[in-house]
Amino acid sequence: MTWFILISILLIGLILVLAEILFVPGTTVVGIIGLLVTAGGIYFAFLKFDAQVGYIVLVSAMLLNLIALVYGFRSGVWNKFALKDTITSRSFDERLAGLEVGMAGKAVSDIKPIGKAEFGDNIYEVKSDSGFIPVGSNVFITKLEDNKIIIKS
Repeated sequence: MTWFILISILLIGLILVLAEILFVPGTTVVGIIGLLVTAGGIYFAFLKFDAQVGYIVLVSAMLLNLIALVYGFRSGVWNKFALKDTITSRSFDERLAGLEVGMAGKAVSDIKPIGKAEFGDNIYEVKSDSGFIPVGSNVFITKLEDNKIIIKS
């Protein structure tokens, strides 16, 4: 029964170290817990067995953890989890296409100071530079910046 407990503790420590390397790299919390559990298993071996068995368990545990570290770094496991793609698109890139400063339109909602206005056949969300603009008012574009349409009545 003592051997079962010892092997279980060492195996849990090794699994936690492997989990740190393979699944949650960079957090170090899981790896530290794994090393502490392994150290606890080694301490347990020295308590329950003679010194020779304790040293054998110590060397075996260190060797297994070292092999796990080397395997984790050399096997290309990192490439499976690494992000290789980048997002280059942006939202609303074509939102202001066809609009020009000075273009006239009509408010389709109250603009206080943000509302909706129609320019051509499209309805856009706009921001007023001159405060409240009631629905149905004629408006014109004063600025187009950062995907924002700034208007005045």
